[in-house]
Amino acid sequence: MTNIRDIARMANVSVTTVSRVINEHPYVSEEKREAVLRAMERADYQVNMTAVHLSQGKSQLIGVVVPFANHPYFGLLIEGIAKKAVESNYHFVLIQTNYNKEREQEALDMLRHKQIDGLIICSRISGLDTITKYRQYGKIVICENAKGNRTIDSVYIDHYQSFLSALKYLYEKGYRNIGYSIGRETGSNSYFRQQAYRDFLKQKDLPYQESFVFTENYNLEDGQKVVNLIQQLFHKPDALLVTSDVVAAGIITACNHTNLRVPEDLAIIGFDNQPIAKMMGITTFEIPLVTMGEKLFQQVIRTTSTAHQQFHVTLIERNTV
Repeated sequence: MTNIRDIARMANVSVTTVSRVINEHPYVSEEKREAVLRAMERADYQVNMTAVHLSQGKSQLIGVVVPFANHPYFGLLIEGIAKKAVESNYHFVLIQTNYNKEREQEALDMLRHKQIDGLIICSRISGLDTITKYRQYGKIVICENAKGNRTIDSVYIDHYQSFLSALKYLYEKGYRNIGYSIGRETGSNSYFRQQAYRDFLKQKDLPYQESFVFTENYNLEDGQKVVNLIQQLFHKPDALLVTSDVVAAGIITACNHTNLRVPEDLAIIGFDNQPIAKMMGITTFEIPLVTMGEKLFQQVIRTTSTAHQQFHVTLIERNTV
């Protein structure tokens, strides 16, 4: 196989000059650059880009951690990340964890072994203290509020305030038996939502009903599961705050096959303002996910000086409240 010394001999230049051409070093005369490129073409020499990146100290590759690649919420974040990656001449590798710590650890190890230049974590299962230890190997940005952390950047919405705003909106509309549906029960975002819910009930002197909290709901079909659980309750919620428009759509669809009417018997508020919410007329809170994805990427490649960027949600009123 042709190696770098063969190319140098064919082009009548030094090995150092060939190396500089491969690494796009600016201090090479145009004549020598052309000679090297012609020799590489004649010999069909293929540059080992992994070796080039190692010599440059960067791979032009960013790791993106998501629990589920097919979930619309993360799909829109990825859309924003991909847009900026193309504009910046970067690639990214998608690591789906299914909230498995071992898979998340693999992503952190990729950063440690310099296989990627930086890491975006859209939703985590590992503790923040564990993730922080890997900051010495490259930039890490997470999609949650990390303002108290001096080494990890973050792009986030205030889940506490957003949840509280949605609950107040339902209360002002006359609903008193309000429940909510979320994905996983653990995690910082879920913690803030739970705290907002309990604080709201305390402020309004309303009882906490454990049966009004529905967890592990991610997909359209989970809406049927939620409705089945509601049907079994003697004391039913009259409104639900659902942290995914897709699940909200599933709940509404399942209600249409029962004696539950939306919004007369059960009001629904979603989150994200996904296309399905627009099509089905679901009242929801819009999160600028694509823009957040863009900002996540800009922070991981250091094209912005902002360490922590907060985005705000907007109420979109439709027909389900």
